[in-house]
Amino acid sequence: MNVLRAKPTDAETLSRIARSAKAHWGYPESWLQQWQVELTITPEAIKAHPTFIATDAGRIIGVCMLKLAESTASIEHMWVLPDAMGRGVGRALFVQAEIEARSSGAVNLCIISDPHAEEFYIRMGAKIVGHLPARMDQTERFLTLLEKPLV
Repeated sequence: MNVLRAKPTDAETLSRIARSAKAHWGYPESWLQQWQVELTITPEAIKAHPTFIATDAGRIIGVCMLKLAESTASIEHMWVLPDAMGRGVGRALFVQAEIEARSSGAVNLCIISDPHAEEFYIRMGAKIVGHLPARMDQTERFLTLLEKPLV
């Protein structure tokens, strides 16, 4: 597996990975449609934010996008193809995100996590700092806010 910088021409593939990864958790199709914009990674976003891809035998199997703002970095996208989950892809992307965030001067890495990814971020050293309501249809749900100090 290799971790490389994404190119704007990767956007369509990365958006498909995001949707596939989100669908893996069994969310209803109506929710996936509501999340269409959030699951779309544009060429412009790749140009504007450090974005990394994980590849295996030339196939893109994961993506991580950072948003940098002064002393804080936030993970905007972290997606791994379902058939590549559990093979260290997310870990490799997260480590690259940490390296990029530190080199940009960030002292804190912020994450808004889907409930299914929360344990991954905790294993990577992030701590829960709160929750955000994320109501979908009639379902009460929450996203987890996590932070990891980078110093």
